[in-house]
Parts: sequence; C-alpha cells; structure tokens
Amino acid sequence: MYLGSRKEQLNNYERICSNLIGRAICLGSCILGIENSLLHIFCFFTNPMGKHNVRKKERKRNMQQGKQSISFETKIYIKSAASIVGKKEGEGPLKSEFDQIVENPFFAKDTWEEGESRFVTETCLLAIEKAGLEKEQIRYAFAGDLLGQLIASSFGIKELELPFVGLYGACSNIGLALSLGSIIIEGNHGENVLCAASSHFGSAEKQFRFPLEYGNQRPQSSTWTVTGCGAFVLSKNNNEKKSSQGIVIRGCTIGKIVDYDIKDAQNMGAAMAPAAACVITQFLDDFKLSVSDFDQIITGDLGSIGKQILEKLLLNNQIDVKNKHMDCGMKIFDSEKQDTHSGGSGCACSAVVLASYILRKLKTKEWKRILFVPTGAMFSPTSFNEGHPVPGIAHALWIEVEEE
Repeated sequence: MYLGSRKEQLNNYERICSNLIGRAICLGSCILGIENSLLHIFCFFTNPMGKHNVRKKERKRNMQQGKQSISFETKIYIKSAASIVGKKEGEGPLKSEFDQIVENPFFAKDTWEEGESRFVTETCLLAIEKAGLEKEQIRYAFAGDLLGQLIASSFGIKELELPFVGLYGACSNIGLALSLGSIIIEGNHGENVLCAASSHFGSAEKQFRFPLEYGNQRPQSSTWTVTGCGAFVLSKNNNEKKSSQGIVIRGCTIGKIVDYDIKDAQNMGAAMAPAAACVITQFLDDFKLSVSDFDQIITGDLGSIGKQILEKLLLNNQIDVKNKHMDCGMKIFDSEKQDTHSGGSGCACSAVVLASYILRKLKTKEWKRILFVPTGAMFSPTSFNEGHPVPGIAHALWIEVEEE
C-alpha cells in the first residue's frame, strides 16, 4: 500500500498527532528513527514553538594551537618501540642500544631493496610484540622510506596485512608518521597505531647518487645513510605498570617546505637546516614555550655542517639551542673512526635513535621533556638533474614523561 511521499507522511502525522507528546514521538520516530526519538521529545517539550534545533554532542576543545601546531588532549602513549640496524650502525657509539644488529646488509634477501623491506617487516613485528599486542589489534600502519613508490615500506607492511598509509617526507618520515598516528588516536579513530620509517645505505646510494661499484669520492659535507628501521606503537593505553609513568606525545607542529636554493646534492644538512629552524621557531611560538622548557632539542640528520647552520639561524631569531641541541646523525656514528664525514642520515637515522637511545633517556628520567625534530631533504634525482634546488622540511614533536 502506497503511503505517500515523506513530506505527505509528515503532514499526515502532524494532523493526527495534535498533542505535543504525540507530535514529538511521531516526528522523532519518522525522521531520525526510534533511537533518537527521546532526544527530540525533550526538544519539543522545551521548545513549544515547534522549532526543534537539536544540539549536537559537545565536542572536545579545539586542538589547533597557533598557526601550524596541534595540542593533544588525549594522552598519546608511545606504547612500544623497536630498532633493528645494520652492521655499521652496530659498530657505532649506540651499538648497545639497538634491539637487533643484522650483519648481512641483504638481510638474507636477493637485493638491497628486498633487504630493506625485511627490516621494515621484522622491526614492526617486534614493536607489536613488545607492545603485548597481536597485529590484528593495530588499526592503521603509517610508514615511509626513501625509495620510489615507497617500495620498502609497502612490501614490508604487506606481510603484516594491515591498513596502510604510505608517507613521504624524506628523512623526516618518522616525524610525519608519529604526528599523523597521534592525530588518529586523538580523533578516536583508532586505539593502536603503528608508525615506522626505514632506509638502507645500498638502496639509497643506488637511487640518489652513484652505484657503490663506481667508488666515487665523498666530500666532507656528505652523510652516511643509516641502514635499519625504527618502529613504534602509539596507543591510548600505557604499556607500563600502573605505578610507572609512560612516555606521551603532547603535541606536534607540521612543518613547511623551506627552500634556500641549495644545489649541492652532497650537502643535505645545509638544505634541511633552514626547515628545522623554521619549525622549531614556529613550535615555540605556537605553544608559547622556550628552549629552557626542554631538556633536549633533537634534530634528525643535519650532521655537523647542518647543526652549525641551524644554531646560527635560530640565534638570529634570539633562540639559543647550542647547549641543548643534539643531532641523531652525529650520535649514531663515530665520524672519525667510521669515516662517515658529516654524520648519519636517512629515514632510519632519527627513527632508530628515538626508538633506542632517546626513549631510554626518557624512561630513566634523565630527560623528562624533549622536542624531537626529524629533518628531511626533498631531493629528487629528476628535479635535481633539471637544475632545481633541494628544499627541506622538518616536523616537531613534543615528547615527555607522563606527569605524576
């Protein structure tokens, strides 16, 4: 039997339900369904003129902070972290910090690219295991690397059968992954999120510079791409005992691409330093904080030359970080003994140092609050060979020990 259009049905209900209660029940049921009827009944009782403007559920406070930043109201815990590195990294100053050191750069695969993918798979599985979770409990995976079409991440995450978001921010990838993972959790779109970043000396040199067989000479401004992967599980729940304080991400600043017209492919530190200075300055302004509020300001892979440039640029803005600045690229290798020149680089550089050395410092409360600033050079062989410069980017994350 045809009951008429929705408008006709509503008109019929209006005529039949002449009293206020009947009108509320009928309109509420017809328009929004039984589950929302009681809310509309209340609206009709409190609004006798019949204008039912239902208030939406009160939202959380605005998370936007300043011009480029986000402040997290939810506690975003770094529930677990894992780091697996190659032989050279395992011979450096942080050798005792890493979860696993792999002697064979191919990681028992046929190519460097396949080897890097295995670094991703194994490190992610280890992070999930350390979090006390099954992979099915991971809502999303955010990961990135330096290779074309993100093949290291995509083939590595493929083995985990997880919803995957591939990221490219060059060597700042882990900052981008942790920022987006935190936003997902803050928005209540997932309880556990996996974040990872990888790089490989062999695959990076092959794609961006020269084949290793060529044996080209490297200038002192060049850096050594870190072989390895760092992975993290972010969660609403702490992995530590109730009596222990967790490590949380309090906020982030998404960086801008900054171009200082650097055209030296062997000096990525100079390309990235302006972007790092820009995002650090913006972070401090957005959150109304100062360098003194942090135990360490930690950049990703500027190396010795980029570190000097960053400190000078910030000092021009009356920001002095010299006594609190640490660069992951200078920490992971002994440049003199290991012949890495300006230091380490690559997506894995900041990722593995954060997953090992930095988090240990926070867990032991030697540091209680850090500003973590992974840096990236948006270097493309195509654009570079066409005469374009190498712009830089950096993202900043406010990480601290949970307040008692």
